[in-house]
Amino acid sequence: MKISLIICAYNEENYIQGCLENAIKNGSGKFHEIIVVDNNSTDRTKEIVGKIPGVTLVAESQKGPNHARQKGFEVATGDILAFIDADTRMPEGWIDTLIHEFQNDPKIVCLSGPYIYYDLSKWQRFLCFAYWHILAYPTYLLVRYMAIWGNFAIKKEILKKMNGIDTSIGFYGDDTNIARRSSLLGKSKFKLNFVMYSSGRRLKGQGILYTTFLYVLNFLTQVFIKKSVTKSHKDIR
Repeated sequence: MKISLIICAYNEENYIQGCLENAIKNGSGKFHEIIVVDNNSTDRTKEIVGKIPGVTLVAESQKGPNHARQKGFEVATGDILAFIDADTRMPEGWIDTLIHEFQNDPKIVCLSGPYIYYDLSKWQRFLCFAYWHILAYPTYLLVRYMAIWGNFAIKKEILKKMNGIDTSIGFYGDDTNIARRSSLLGKSKFKLNFVMYSSGRRLKGQGILYTTFLYVLNFLTQVFIKKSVTKSHKDIR
């Protein structure tokens, strides 16, 4: 099993080095390759990535996270494509859980799990914990699919059968879209203890309640009408 780690980055000079250092350390040499897709950064992102040995830097000129993910899919050579965000911090044992899940259940086509936000207050982290356990996970058990792009892995052969990533989706609902479409070809698994540490900058930048509303709204529209209704998003850096 060859695992390609794909990280998409747009103006991530404040986060990308920490993201890669954690991925290299806690990947324990088990990644087939680590790819950073630069999505037209105008800061020092490319410079920082270029100084880290063993990391492949590629460019995607079409702005948007899903265009960058599609580029990662096209250039990756692994059997499993693992996607994380540039502001994440991979925990110890993450790669071992991924390998275990795919090796021990051949029906699994994609795997995801929740975030733990490393830069929110204790009270804010508690609210997010309650969201994942009280609202999100029971919903997953009902619809049988759920994904978070910053903590996601999928078989490349499945993504090929799906004709890749839907680049018409700007931002909200894109993770539900990939989980829904992949669930038609196998088991889409959302595992509560398959966690990724992430920045809560979007929650802080536009508010926890409003951000949660946008994610829930577009999750529901992807489930019921198979499209996202929120067409724009704000880059928060």
